[in-house]
Amino acid sequence: MQTSNRFFDDLAKVAGGAASSFSSLKNEINSMIHQQMQRLLADADVVPRDEFDAIKAVATKARTEQEKLEKRVSALEARLGVKPAAKAKTRTKAKTATKSKPKAKATGAKEGTDTSG
Repeated sequence: MQTSNRFFDDLAKVAGGAASSFSSLKNEINSMIHQQMQRLLADADVVPRDEFDAIKAVATKARTEQEKLEKRVSALEARLGVKPAAKAKTRTKAKTATKSKPKAKATGAKEGTDTSG
């Protein structure tokens, strides 16, 4: 009977050693995964959350200020009887775009002529 107890004691030691090995293996795998993730994030050039939140707050404040200024300019334009600046800006962009198109055709860049002037 004493030999069977010894067998169970040895079996318990082996099982305990295996559990200990699996535990250390799990810790080692977790450590390796953690290191790999840190390396990937460093290589990916990801912005830290605190920097993102700071820039988001700045952008939100800038947008709020822009909206206030737009309302103020609109009110001043209404008092002066001037057309809104946004419409004038759109017309200016359209004129600039039509002017630049003929210049591109006139240079002859497609035929291979020298455009350095």
